[in-house]
Amino acid sequence: MLRRHPQIFMPDNKEPWFLASELHVRTPQRPEGTPKTLEEYLALFSAAEPQQRIGEASALYLWSSTAAEAIAALQPAARIVAILREPASFLRSLHMQFLESFVETETDFRKALELERPRREGKKVPRYSYWPLALMYSDHVRYVDQLRRYHAVFAPEQVLVLIYDDFRADNEGTVRTVLRFLEVDEDYPVGTLEANPTVQVRSQQLHGLMRALRVGRGPVSLAVKRTIKATTPEQLRQRVMNATQRRALSENVAPPEEELMLELRRRFKPEVEALSAYLGRDLVTLWGYERVE
Repeated sequence: MLRRHPQIFMPDNKEPWFLASELHVRTPQRPEGTPKTLEEYLALFSAAEPQQRIGEASALYLWSSTAAEAIAALQPAARIVAILREPASFLRSLHMQFLESFVETETDFRKALELERPRREGKKVPRYSYWPLALMYSDHVRYVDQLRRYHAVFAPEQVLVLIYDDFRADNEGTVRTVLRFLEVDEDYPVGTLEANPTVQVRSQQLHGLMRALRVGRGPVSLAVKRTIKATTPEQLRQRVMNATQRRALSENVAPPEEELMLELRRRFKPEVEALSAYLGRDLVTLWGYERVE
């Protein structure tokens, strides 16, 4: 939605991930590529006009323990926009996203959460996972710690914290809040847009095949990839693989396990209480945590 504004330039590569060192462990192959050097990163913005504000939307910068300082070092005047979501629903959505993008292999949400402890010890980590650290699910909802990292290197007026519920309730109003924060024309008609629908794996076998072709390092996977690469133009190869992956996914997402969601809300209630105090807003009531005991 911001990309539609004439005073804002955002590259086609929505999430470059460049400024979070944790995401350099093994970056997935993408049609738009992933910048590996500062020069490649800055080249993403080379088409911007001099009067435009430039930005990007790597969501994992909030989770990262290194991104805040890296952003501040590169651009001390940067404006930061963070969108926070109720922890239990966010982690469920994150798990499905990680399955889709081959970060996670455990399809059962509860089991994936239970694996966090052994994975911290380097055990039961998916062999070809891009970012093993990202599988520590609870780290993604330590919101107060995350915001403190940004407030430590940016002035308060440079950090805008939004609540996902507000955005869902009033897309356009929230976007205009962001436009004012970025000091661009807030009256420009950007229009609303639904993006990134939640999906879940429909065909585990087909999705597993795509994971092997995209991230597998074994002799069979490498041999198949070499054959495909030798016989298929790159653009066609990417289109076919992306289409095949879409067929392995479904937007008909099953409802969450209510008992597990309640367990997660009990677990993260102290974090929600701390966040409410930190932001000066009653998120305990907004997210229904006052009923959680």
